[in-house]
Amino acid sequence: MFEAKAFSPFESLAAKLTPYATEGDDGSHDLAHILRVFRNAMRIHATEGGNGRILAAAVLLHDCVAVEKSSPLRSKASALAAEKASGILKKLGWAADEIAAVAHAITTHSFSANITPETLEARILQDADRLDAIGMVGAARCFYIGGRMASGLYDPFDPAAERRPLDDRRYAIDHFQTKLFKLAEGFQTVAGRALAAERDKRLRDFLTGFMDEI
Repeated sequence: MFEAKAFSPFESLAAKLTPYATEGDDGSHDLAHILRVFRNAMRIHATEGGNGRILAAAVLLHDCVAVEKSSPLRSKASALAAEKASGILKKLGWAADEIAAVAHAITTHSFSANITPETLEARILQDADRLDAIGMVGAARCFYIGGRMASGLYDPFDPAAERRPLDDRRYAIDHFQTKLFKLAEGFQTVAGRALAAERDKRLRDFLTGFMDEI
């Protein structure tokens, strides 16, 4: 059951925007993900500053268009979400400059889009979203997405890819090396980098333990 109080101090905004926040059945980009990113964003915002209302709206709508990881449109997902979010906010009476600020943050948050965020709110959203891709939650999401893509967990004869090219479409564990371990070095804010360093260590410790068990 939806609880607006979880999005304090933007309960009213959350009540208006969460009906549009997600689509499809991807459990790695569901309302739980939105809430985790919101909490990450508010934690960074408390230190870094910025416009909280713009940031909250961008968080709530950053995944309002669903595009599967395996889709050729994946790199356009954030632009599609920004376009949809702009229409939603316009109907709610938001000013054009506010809509543009939210749209920019959404467009630039995506790793696959590879666009540099130019505002503080955009930098915070990118950091907050990427925090959810590393650490223990990041590991869980990696395997969840691997299952959706019908990937194996790992190559039983060469799990560390010592004698083969990395292939994260075929083996979920390869995604740690192809992407997840690269994320921590690209964080945009001081607060985000500190949180990322902690979660990156957890992710690396997880992989060490995983390899030990297989």
